[in-house]
Amino acid sequence: MISINPKANMTAIINSLGNKRMKNFRAHIPIMIEKKNFIVKTADSKEELNAALKLRHNVFLEELLKKRRRSGLDKDKFDKLCDHLIIIDKRTNTMIGTYRLQSSLYGRKWYTATEFHMKHIKKLPGIKLELGRACVHPEHRNGVTIALLWEGITTYMEVSGTAYLFGCSSIKTMDSSEINKIYNYLNQNGYLSHEHRVRPKGKFRVPGMRRQLKMQPLEELITAVNMKDMIPSLLASYLKVGAKVCGSPALDRHFKCIDFLTLLDVSSLQAERIRKPRDH
Repeated sequence: MISINPKANMTAIINSLGNKRMKNFRAHIPIMIEKKNFIVKTADSKEELNAALKLRHNVFLEELLKKRRRSGLDKDKFDKLCDHLIIIDKRTNTMIGTYRLQSSLYGRKWYTATEFHMKHIKKLPGIKLELGRACVHPEHRNGVTIALLWEGITTYMEVSGTAYLFGCSSIKTMDSSEINKIYNYLNQNGYLSHEHRVRPKGKFRVPGMRRQLKMQPLEELITAVNMKDMIPSLLASYLKVGAKVCGSPALDRHFKCIDFLTLLDVSSLQAERIRKPRDH
């Protein structure tokens, strides 16, 4: 008699379907938004997906880490499960931005869960959407591109019926004094929440952070003006529309940054505060 492991068989089926999807890539949820000079859409072909993975490689590996892969692509096991929001500049026919989208409609394997204990977020009711791998070409890092990404995200949320938005918001620092200052700023200004009992997994904990916070004397209120160069535009835009940072950050040694698990209850989304892109 042959012993069958149902869990192992299901894993093999999922991997097979994922590999097939990478070869014949199509969006789970096709969206298309046209502006005067830009197209915001979900990647809907292998060519569009590879262009997004190439942009990620150029930014995350070459620009930030001074490394390079032979394939010229930045990819991991989650890419085959996800949709990929992309921005195309019609004037040059080039991709200038991308964002990875993983809806609970199509899978429950979260990149964020590799860094954080987040079982209470997993149990939240309704459809959840994980955002990750935000990436913008260096010549287009401005408010227009951020607004275009937001327009794509909000359209995807509406079509999918998303109730909660979450993901890792990265900040490029590994300096303990900077990490503490960022944490204190978020805490003092009401952006930090411990409601969902999120915490980084063992190897992602910031060494000595809890002890340093206890020893650190109370500081005067840290304002957004003081933090302008430390809080990335994308995280600032999440906070502006009502998102909360959950607990302490994770330390991502591979990408030399810290990640905050950021959560947005879509029902409380302050939509009027999302900056709308101008026609460019």
